[in-house]
Amino acid sequence: MIIEPRMRGFICLTAHPTGAEQNVKNQIEYVKSKGVINGAKKVLVIGASTGFGLSSRITSAFGSDASTIGVFFEKAPSEGKPGSPGWYNSAAFEKEAHKAGLYAKSVNGDAFSNEIKKQTIDLIKEDLGQVDLVIYSLASPVRTHPDTGVTHRSVLKPIGGVFSNKTVDFHTGKVSEISIEPCKDDDIENTVTVMGGEDWAMWMKALKDAGALADGALTVAYSYIGPALTEPVYRKGTIGRAKDHLEATAFEISDALKDINGKAFVSVNKALVTQASSAIPVIPLYISLLYKTMKEAGLHEGTVEQMQRLYADRLYTNGAVPVDEKGRIRIDDWEMRDDIQQRVAELWEQATTENLNEIGDLEGYRKDFYNLFGFDYEGVDYKADVNEVVPIESIQ
Repeated sequence: MIIEPRMRGFICLTAHPTGAEQNVKNQIEYVKSKGVINGAKKVLVIGASTGFGLSSRITSAFGSDASTIGVFFEKAPSEGKPGSPGWYNSAAFEKEAHKAGLYAKSVNGDAFSNEIKKQTIDLIKEDLGQVDLVIYSLASPVRTHPDTGVTHRSVLKPIGGVFSNKTVDFHTGKVSEISIEPCKDDDIENTVTVMGGEDWAMWMKALKDAGALADGALTVAYSYIGPALTEPVYRKGTIGRAKDHLEATAFEISDALKDINGKAFVSVNKALVTQASSAIPVIPLYISLLYKTMKEAGLHEGTVEQMQRLYADRLYTNGAVPVDEKGRIRIDDWEMRDDIQQRVAELWEQATTENLNEIGDLEGYRKDFYNLFGFDYEGVDYKADVNEVVPIESIQ
């Protein structure tokens, strides 16, 4: 079939397998171009199919020749119906890993569930024995708690008052004012249950209890802080409470791993275009201004550049892992530089529908958004017929 992007609001309903394959190949080439990283050799990536999780898996495999197991929850394709982007990314990753002689297997299912944890641990025990790095990169808006059976939904809202500021519809380029009502009732508790650190801790306990963690094993989860501009709706809103919980959980996990010399870290990453960030008011405008500013300064990074730098310059330098005063790895350091943030704040005040294409990088934002779904990659013929039914080699 010929697959074209079909949009509904801030979501693309289709994904392109050849474009996804190009995405994976581009990331692999970048990692290989940066040289060998003396990193972990047996790696579990939870949330491995898109974004930072996919780039982490690629960096482990093609930077350190690691055997990888990826866990994700993706929709398989069927005849006439394309699969989800993460399905195609994972199919392409396994294909390239196997071609390079690397072990790569995947588990598709709800990572929050006890069943998928058990299935994954059984696979580790059978094939790898133990893992020495666990990446936790889940980004789901909904979690059914494995012990209570209750389904919790996260919300992205300010706490205590209405938040009003500029935003942009990145499809049309229209800049407008938006107001977001504050959270109510159990919104904070639900958001923390979905996006906080509880599930990360449950994974690490299950892995340790099963003897599936090697001595000295590391685990890393991903977080975001961002600028003062987005603080009320992000870091000081409901999502920020979840991120606070995630960051606090790192210390609890480190304590629990002391007897095997293990350690947990939270890496604070930069703002990038994701399916989630596209739906957050204010964030698309901030990112389009940030992209323009960082590209002009020669500092722009995508997910793979961020993860390669995290591994090579922070996690695996043969020295102590550098952290901030709250124990966090800061790979958002270039985004948060004073000169970058000052320039973005100046542009924010100026931004209008009429001048955004000039002072911001809306085109770069749009391209990154379409790239998420396998569209708008150079070298891909989107007018050509493509087989939508692409298997993931290790998933029967």
